[in-house]
Amino acid sequence: MDKEKEKKGFFARLKEGLSKTKKNLTEQIENIVFAHRKIDDEFLEELEEILITSDMGMETTMDIIEYIKQEVRKNKLEDTSEIKNVIKKYLVNMLEEHEDKEPSENQQRIILIVGVNGVGKTTSIGKLAYRFKEQGEKVIVAAADTFRAAAVEQLKEWCTRADVEIIASENGTDPGAVIFDAIQAAKARKSDILICDTAGRLHNKKNLMNELSKIFKIVDKEFSEAKIDVYLVIDATTGQNGIIQAKLFSETCSINGLILTKLDGTAKGGIAFPIVNELKIPIKYVGVGEKIDDLQDFNAEDFVNAIFE
Repeated sequence: MDKEKEKKGFFARLKEGLSKTKKNLTEQIENIVFAHRKIDDEFLEELEEILITSDMGMETTMDIIEYIKQEVRKNKLEDTSEIKNVIKKYLVNMLEEHEDKEPSENQQRIILIVGVNGVGKTTSIGKLAYRFKEQGEKVIVAAADTFRAAAVEQLKEWCTRADVEIIASENGTDPGAVIFDAIQAAKARKSDILICDTAGRLHNKKNLMNELSKIFKIVDKEFSEAKIDVYLVIDATTGQNGIIQAKLFSETCSINGLILTKLDGTAKGGIAFPIVNELKIPIKYVGVGEKIDDLQDFNAEDFVNAIFE
């Protein structure tokens, strides 16, 4: 399949996946645009209410309203029909501003995947492994969520489908030991990318965060020459709760990328905007379906267009 056709197919799936979010957000905006002809205080107040209830959150909503006021003054805008484009421009700029522009060096990579159970962490790892393999990378996966037997089995299944090697051990094994073994394997086999699953829930928050800290220490000690990425998986259907989770994980580890899953089943896709805006972490991938190739590279313009077109 040629690249252009593939991109069109991705956009169609993204658009379809975000259709509930579009209905939730865009239709409401269009209704008030239709009801008001002039951009005035009353119109902006109604717009503010729509944005807040569409999971934009207070902080991001206020930033958008402020930006609209500046654009109205600067470009002497009067007609409400121009508002949608102003919002789109703000959102694309904001998402792109936080994108990671670093060119990837020619070095081995380790990607640690964190997130609470149930967000689609294991599935995302399987899909990521498949993506990298398809791009010609040599991939190894470490099943270090050893507290949940089902997670290891599920990950083995995904790795079989993606045709990549998995390092796993008995249920209940120390996760650090699995990571240690996986790093040695990655070095010995000169893999390009090592993707590590981590525990999503222990008896309490403190235990989970301690466990993660331990893993990061092992990675630093054993694989400091690798480029280390930490991606947090967030389930889009959880809305504002996703921000709370992201803040919690940020306290323990330096997250430099987000994977937003389950966008196809929710009207809360707007949560992508406050998460990036408030946490200053870029979205790397979005999941718009169950299939192995349904994890896409995040593209700010496509994402905003899929919601607002």
